Amino acid sequence: MADEDQTGARKMTHQRKMMLKSLMLNKAREDLKRETEQKAEEKKAALAKRIEPIGDIRSMSSQDLMDLCRELHAKIDQVDETRFDIEVRVKKNDQDIEDLNQKIFDLRGKFKRPPLRRVRMSADQMLRALLGSKHKVSMDLRSNLKSVKKGDAKKDDAEVKDWRDNVEAKAGMGGKMAMFEGAKE
Repeated sequence: MADEDQTGARKMTHQRKMMLKSLMLNKAREDLKRETEQKAEEKKAALAKRIEPIGDIRSMSSQDLMDLCRELHAKIDQVDETRFDIEVRVKKNDQDIEDLNQKIFDLRGKFKRPPLRRVRMSADQMLRALLGSKHKVSMDLRSNLKSVKKGDAKKDDAEVKDWRDNVEAKAGMGGKMAMFEGAKE
């Protein structure tokens, strides 16, 4: 019997697969429709249980209308307070769940990696993001280099003579006088 089930499952035709698939989809649609109708009925029943009929507003006096408004405002305030309390409890429970999940990951030794996305960023943009408005440095390295003219290099060679000539010229009293006169100019 088991062999027949396996061979029968293998020999299922394309038409039969499509028919079964469509039947399953129809059944799922019906279940969803029935579920939504059931939820709508439950909602109506819950609202009917909570909501009291107001009555005929046209026949009420102004004092009765003012009392009705006060009652409605008090009920609205009470509902808002309970809603706020429930929101706070839900947020606290969500935080507790997140903390417990993190403890589970820590105990297992597996760390949850946050989803990262690739960002294309130039070096200037990266420095600006890290340093903020303090970033004034440009990453253009060639602009930061000292420019040297070819004519200046020849002057440097002409100025640099043999150091011994300089020492002999400045030696003695004549050399000190020459230094003094050179400083004047």
